Amino acid sequence: MIDCVTVSNMRRSDAYTIANFVPGLELMHRAAWGVYRAVSWHGRTAIVVGSGNNGGDGFALACILKAKGYDCTLFRLSQNLTADSAYYARQAEAAKVKILPYTPGCLEGYDILLDCLLGTGFQGNIREPYRTAIEEINRSTGFVVSVDINSGMNGDTGEAAAAVHSDLTVTIGFVKIGLITEKAGRYIRQLVCTDIG
Repeated sequence: MIDCVTVSNMRRSDAYTIANFVPGLELMHRAAWGVYRAVSWHGRTAIVVGSGNNGGDGFALACILKAKGYDCTLFRLSQNLTADSAYYARQAEAAKVKILPYTPGCLEGYDILLDCLLGTGFQGNIREPYRTAIEEINRSTGFVVSVDINSGMNGDTGEAAAAVHSDLTVTIGFVKIGLITEKAGRYIRQLVCTDIG
């Protein structure tokens, strides 16, 4: 048996924890460390980040990889960031992580691709340039890691009109119920959960 939560339950748990125990920046840092520990790093890594806190996990992870001496490049799909994401974006810039705007074709030749585009809050249709980035990740020959949830997937049902196909999904805190549905199984090869306290 594993503990599973709905997306709304996870949001309430996050909010309660941040309000009473652990600041959001610390939780984001712990999430990034959890992803770092779950992956066998090698070669060149591309981290593809969106505007939300899922992107913030990617910025925080880039700081860790840089400190550990790994070759990584951040590709941004948006200049609009949450406050916590913006903090780690600044940290990545200060650490001299290579940060580039996403353009079609930029993900070719990477050994590992990190999907930090859309988090559990995603619903509806995938807009550009997110759809193009998801399609490009899915065409990649690199090892694909989705952070928390595969971008484009509904966290409660596992349904997706289009979503990242991952070799590994590292979900944060608790397994979201959508990740263990039959529908999600079409997109996830391996699923692990990392504890953030």
